[in-house]
Amino acid sequence: MTQQREVFRRYGLLLILAAIVPGGDLQSQTGQPKQDQEYTIRTTSRLVLLDVSVKDPQGGFVAGLSTDNFKIYEDGKQQQITQFGGADQPVTAGIVVDESGSMGPKRPEVITAALEFIKASNPHDEIFVVNFNEKARRGLPDMVPFSDDIQQLSKALWRGLPEGRTALYDAVELSLHQSQMGRRDRKAMVVISDGGDNVSVHKWPEVMHDVLDSLVTIYTVGIFDEEDPERNPRILARLAHVSGGAAYYPKTLQEVVPVCQQIAKDVRERYTVGYIPPPDGKPERHVKVEAFTEDHRKLAVRARTNYIFEPDTEAANHK
Repeated sequence: MTQQREVFRRYGLLLILAAIVPGGDLQSQTGQPKQDQEYTIRTTSRLVLLDVSVKDPQGGFVAGLSTDNFKIYEDGKQQQITQFGGADQPVTAGIVVDESGSMGPKRPEVITAALEFIKASNPHDEIFVVNFNEKARRGLPDMVPFSDDIQQLSKALWRGLPEGRTALYDAVELSLHQSQMGRRDRKAMVVISDGGDNVSVHKWPEVMHDVLDSLVTIYTVGIFDEEDPERNPRILARLAHVSGGAAYYPKTLQEVVPVCQQIAKDVRERYTVGYIPPPDGKPERHVKVEAFTEDHRKLAVRARTNYIFEPDTEAANHK
């Protein structure tokens, strides 16, 4: 992880909260003046924000939940929820598109699906594009880190030619770095690929470490033929599961558009719950989120399962 990304990870998210919470994106659980509480969080502790999908037994979105409907456990110990956000809060979203040679015949359908994802997303989302084949590169112009302009994003998706090998890991790393520069406290990423990697500079253990460190929710869309030697659905499933997202494997190209529309819907329907983690404990920590109805019936929850704790160095130096 580069020094620049580490600076954004440690301080960027909490400074972003100071700008966003007064406008109503997240609510304080304690009832204290928001300005005072944000100051305390920003200067003494790392805040863990989790995107949480909540469904009823029929698979439908459960609306109208409050802090009292949730419980969070870290390494088996219940944590106090200090921040809460309802559904359809704007996000920083990355669209990561495989442009290797094997994806060439599928490109029109993939880009159409990515555009449908944008159209179905919150209009206040800030979106970026990463295209990758043998190298990962940003799709938007150099001076435009994010956009909500459908025409500009369409040009970004069509940038480049489908050719060469696949640097999936490098693309994920670049996207994680770009996500941390976003102004939204919620982060999401959609990766459309066959899941193969045969040329990346970054290795899988490094990628997994940085996914755990980022708190970005990752959705993956695996597009490959069963006889495709480059396919790797296991990698796509792992990226999605550990980050609290979902992995999709459409059987035909025609199914890619509804899959991307479903992902946009899922992103908009997620709640945000946050807590201040205990300073003592192992670096990699297990997280479990539970949600209940008003009559205490348990609901189906999908959220991040692990993250890497790194203490606030500035706070530690003042102890």
